[in-house]
Amino acid sequence: MKIAVSATGKDLEAEVDPRFGRARHIVIVDSQTLSFEIIDNSQNLNALKGAGIQTASAVAGSGAEVLLTGHCGPNAFKVLKAAGILVANNAMGTVREAVASYLAGKLPVADEPDVEGQW
Repeated sequence: MKIAVSATGKDLEAEVDPRFGRARHIVIVDSQTLSFEIIDNSQNLNALKGAGIQTASAVAGSGAEVLLTGHCGPNAFKVLKAAGILVANNAMGTVREAVASYLAGKLPVADEPDVEGQW
């Protein structure tokens, strides 16, 4: 399974970025091999509007089945849900730790966004 994680850096030891749409990077991790690829999200760091939607579209295009992040707003959540991508909020620690927490059942899937838009 491919798991997307909002991250401050470009590897498994990077910290989870609590912001989804404005995260600097999205790390796409293969849950079986822990191989990964990076989505550079720097174009959305200072976007006036639409950062969450653009980032969610990129994640959907990556083939990820799950997103792990600190917080996900309503517009991004809607795009992810429409793409069939599960969202788990409140991810913390490194990308590697967040993936392990999700796989161990410690990060529940959200039913709705947990912050307002443009957070």
